[in-house]
Formats: sequence, structure tokens, C-alpha cells
Amino acid sequence: MKLVTVLILTALPLYCYAGIGCNIMDDVISMTIDPDVNVTEYINNMQEFLPGEETEKAFTFMKECFLHQSEETLENVKVLQQAIYSSFWCARY
Repeated sequence: MKLVTVLILTALPLYCYAGIGCNIMDDVISMTIDPDVNVTEYINNMQEFLPGEETEKAFTFMKECFLHQSEETLENVKVLQQAIYSSFWCARY
């Protein structure tokens, strides 16, 4: 789970560097780590990013992983997210 989180969050500067998708990525990550959003609601909100059943299964698995994390871990993910957004690569966007 931690590897998946690190891989997702390390991709953020690339999106920001390209100048597209930062707001969308922020919304997706916020919904992913929000413990108040259940899997069904999450999948319904992510439909535009789900081209097929396999992708939907991956999103479902990822959301379920975050739902099983402690509040401390979720707060640490938010801190990491902000550190990435404040990085040199995303600062311009």
C-alpha cells in the first residue's frame, strides 16, 4: 500500500510540470484519502476516469486500501501531497 501511495504521489510533479491536471489530481487524491467517501460514491465520482472494468477494479482496490489506513497515515499522505505541491516542479502552477 505504501508503495502504491508513493508511486501515485511521485507522479504529481510530472502532471504539474506539464501544466495540466493539477486541480483534477488534487480532487482525485482528496477523494481517495477521504475516509468519509465510501467506495460506491468514489467510483461514481471517478466514472470519467474509468475507461474499463479493469481500471474500475484498480480504483476500487486503491480506495479500499485507503479506507483501511489509520488517521495518522492519512494525515501523513496529506502532508506528503502538500510537500509535492510546494516543490520546485509544481510551484509554477
